[in-house]
This record gives sequence, C-alpha cells and structure tokens, in this order.
Amino acid sequence: MTGGAVVVRTTTPTDEFRFNGRVGVETGLRWVASGVISGPLTEQLSAKLAVYHSDDDGWFTNRFDNSSHGANQVTIIRPAIALRPNDNVELLLRLEYGETDGDGPSGQNHVNGSGVGGLFQRGTFDFAIDEPGFARADWRQAIFETNIGVDFGNGTITNVLGWRDYDGRSLGDIDATPGFLFHAPSSLAQNQWSNELRYAGTFGNVDVTTGLFYFDQTIEYVERRNLLGGALITAGGGTIDHSTWGVFANFDIHASERLTFSVGGRYSVEDKDARIQSLLPGTPCVVGQGCTVVAGNPGAFIDSDSWSSFAPRVGVQFRYDDVSQLYASWSQGYRSGGYNFRNTSPNPAITPGPFDQERIDSFEVGLKTDLANGNIRLNIAAFHNSINDMQREINQSDPMAGVVQIIRNTADATIQGFEVEGRFFLGENTLLTAQVGYLDGSYDSVIFDLNGDGVINAADLALDIPRLAPWTYGVGLYHDVPLNLFGGTLLTGSVSYNYRDANAYTDNNLGFFDSVGIWDAGLSLSFNEGRHILALYGKNLSNEVTYGNDTQLPAMLGPFPLGGTFSPLNRGRVVGLEFRVRN
Repeated sequence: MTGGAVVVRTTTPTDEFRFNGRVGVETGLRWVASGVISGPLTEQLSAKLAVYHSDDDGWFTNRFDNSSHGANQVTIIRPAIALRPNDNVELLLRLEYGETDGDGPSGQNHVNGSGVGGLFQRGTFDFAIDEPGFARADWRQAIFETNIGVDFGNGTITNVLGWRDYDGRSLGDIDATPGFLFHAPSSLAQNQWSNELRYAGTFGNVDVTTGLFYFDQTIEYVERRNLLGGALITAGGGTIDHSTWGVFANFDIHASERLTFSVGGRYSVEDKDARIQSLLPGTPCVVGQGCTVVAGNPGAFIDSDSWSSFAPRVGVQFRYDDVSQLYASWSQGYRSGGYNFRNTSPNPAITPGPFDQERIDSFEVGLKTDLANGNIRLNIAAFHNSINDMQREINQSDPMAGVVQIIRNTADATIQGFEVEGRFFLGENTLLTAQVGYLDGSYDSVIFDLNGDGVINAADLALDIPRLAPWTYGVGLYHDVPLNLFGGTLLTGSVSYNYRDANAYTDNNLGFFDSVGIWDAGLSLSFNEGRHILALYGKNLSNEVTYGNDTQLPAMLGPFPLGGTFSPLNRGRVVGLEFRVRN
C-alpha cells in the first residue's frame, strides 16, 4: 500500500555539555551499548558524537545442525559539528558511518496455501536450513545544512545537501529445507545525492513554505540463483540511473485565531534510465561486480522513461477551544514509476517494465481534544483513500525459477477506515492508553491476473488486498510509585497488549499472516532526579510466532519435490535489562 515518508533527523550539537549513555543485555544472547556526547568547543562552535554497537549471538536454533542462528552485529558512528557565527546563521554538518554483519534469514518451510509441502508446523519456531547465509552492509553519508534568518517575512532560508553511499551483500536459503535446492546470493550498491532549498516565513496572517528539491542516484543490483545443488544457475540484475526534481509550496492562512486554511502542492519530474538483464543461465552478471547488459543478448533490456506529477493538498483546521481542534484534508500523492530488477519470468513477453506511477487520493477528517480537565486526551480520525494503478510485486511460484517476481500496475482500489487513540490519566500516577483501528479495502477493478489462473475475472476482483489487516487494537497501563530514596526515586511499571488481524501476504492470497497478539511489560527504577535509570523489560512475552513474509514455493523445482514456503521467522520472547545515564 502507498505510505508516507519517514524523516529521521538526529539532534544537533548543543551549546551546553550533554551526555547520554546506555548499556543493556537481552536473551538471545544480545548486548548493546550506545553513547552520545555533545557540547561547545568554542563560543560559536559545538560538536556531537554518537556511537552505537550491538552484538547478537542469534535467538534461533537451526535444527539442521542445532547451531545458533540469527547472529547480527551493528555499529553506527555519527559525528556532527555546528557553527553559529551569529543569531541569524547556523551551519550544520552531520556524518554517519555504519556497518552490519549477520546471518541470513531464519526461513521456515511450512505447508503452503495450496496445502503442498511443509517440513514444520506453522506457529512454531522450528526450521532447518543447510545454508546459514549472511547479510552484510556498510554505508557512509553526509548532510550539510545551512539555516539563514532573513528579514523578508521574518523567515528562514534553509539548504540541505545530502550524500549517501551504500553497499550490501546477502545470501539466503530460499527453499528453507536441509537440501540444496534454492540458494540466492545478491548484492546492492547505491550512491545518491540530494539538495533541498526552502524558505519559510510569515506575511500577515499567512505562513509560507516553498522550495526546490533535486535528487540523483545510481542503483546497481545483482541476484544469482543456485538451483538444484548448483546444477542450474541463473543470474540477473542491472543498473538504474534515477533523477528527479520538484518545486513545492504550502500556505497556511489564519482566517482567525481559531480557523486556519491550508493549500499547497508539489510538481515533480522524474527520469529513469535502465539497463537490466533478466535472470537467465549464463548471463554476464556477477554478485558484487554488476551486470554487463548488451543489446541483443537474451534477456537484455535497455530503456528509459519519464514521469511528471502534480500533488495538491487542501485542508482546514478549526480550534473550537484551547485544547480541541477539528480538521479535514484532501491530498493527492504519487508513487514513482520504474523498472523491475528481478525479472524472473520465463515468459519473454514479460519485460522488466516500465510500470507506471501509482496515484492516491486521500480524504481525512479528525478530532483532537482534551476532556475532563486534561485527564482524557483523544485523537479520532477517519479516512478514505482511492488508489489508481496500484503497484504490486506479484510473487508467484514457478517450477523452473522457484519464485517469479513481477512488478506491474495491477488494480484500482479503495481503502477506508478509522483510528481512535486515547490517553486516560487515572489519578496522579497512573496512565491508561488505548487505540483501535479499522481498515476496509477492496478492488474496484483489476487489470492483472492476480491469482495466476490465466484469466482476469471476478475471482481476481474478490481477492483481499495484501497486507491489509482489518482490525488492530491495543491497550497499555503505566503506573509510577515515588520512593524517598537517593534524592528522588521513581519506580515505574508498564504492561501493554497489541493485536493485529490476519491478513494476506501474496496477491493470490495463498500466503498470509496469522492474527497475532503481543504482550510487553517493563519495570524501571529512575533515581538521581531521572539521571540514572535501571530497566527490566520483556517483549512478546507470550512468545507469539510471526513471519517477515510467507512466500509460496512450487510443488516441484525441476524434477525434485519442494513445496511449502519460505517464511523468515521474527524473534519470539525477549527479556532484557538495561542501564541508562544522562547528565
């Protein structure tokens, strides 16, 4: 489903000395340590250094040889420096280096949606794979931000220049059995640049934000499939050069102290140049080195395309008292068109693309309010989304390729629902939280054979939209007990429960996620006015089994029986202890 962007913005270096540290250990066995130190170097210059490291020995047991599985190490280093020569100018440089090194997926093979195959019972943590695999990556990034205060509209001009370089390699046992039937190494390399120049200011009763954005990247992906013990090897992938630019503006018009109208939009243009080799035997593609895509070779695909879009938004917000507001909005958004690196279909008529943009029209109304003198806080929202040219990666089992991935515009659909979230203060030291959400989704029209029966008809239209769980809800209870120890000590206990309905994973609805309810709990002791915290916590206390996906495998892979699924397991019950300190 189409979703919004998530912006991760680290804290800036401070003008006063700050230190935060954390050490912890979890069942698995996993330990973690992190620290952040920040402060002034001179009157105008300040710096920050954040370091994070975790070491996980692996939560799972591989029944193939009874070895631990799921090991992973992560290291992230983030230095930053800020220069503030005067009250109107700020220069920020943020750097990051990270690396990960761990095992491949802990794939379980259980009975698939067609009732074929399966080595282990669904709902257990049992699995057996002969290839433990690996997942390794390292990345480097730099962000240079400039903020300049100007008299024009009492505003701020901001420029954010970013660069990121990423290299990753992985190997997974996709057949998820003790036999060598389907192992897949792959590599991904990405280099990107971006720049955003924006202005934000106020003119009378109108707040204005406007700017320009440019993004350029090169992505190189290679996948190799070692099938039938290496008797059949296919490889493919390629390179996509991608650039986009956009111009955007938003105006918040304060008609009165309580009534605000918003209007805005973004115009974007994208260009993509693709050189892709479909996965075939004997291709000039090497994991970690790339693909040589030569026009005229079997499966070679060279193409370019462009897309433009205008995404408007209008909204209204009414604050009918000091703690309550009603709002409504309509917006239109686009998901980029593109190409499929993993073109594995044996049908030569199915090419890597291009697939077109996906468009979503989103309507939302909501209420945010405090009741009972602030002891009850409610957020209520209802929404209606119309999706045109929905993009999907359709995973279909195949007796020669194992799994075929096809990316296409598949359907028009409607998704609507509501969310209610509440915080209830039950006395001075007790807080109850609760949330509930409901989603109703259905296809309006279908233009792709989703269930793979060879025709497009009412059976496709009746399928559930993948990864759409109708009901989600949760509750949490938090209680503080003040203790007269060490100059102010607070004991806090918490318990929470979160539920998600069963939902389809694959477009043909044969792969699915079970309904699941997760219990978490914690107990923390905060002392020295909150500068030191010792915390004991438990996650997924009922040891529920959940999966990262539920990919369906073919009944036969060449002349050998396979069946079942490739279903990577998520960790179950985890208990941890951590100590946090800050100045």
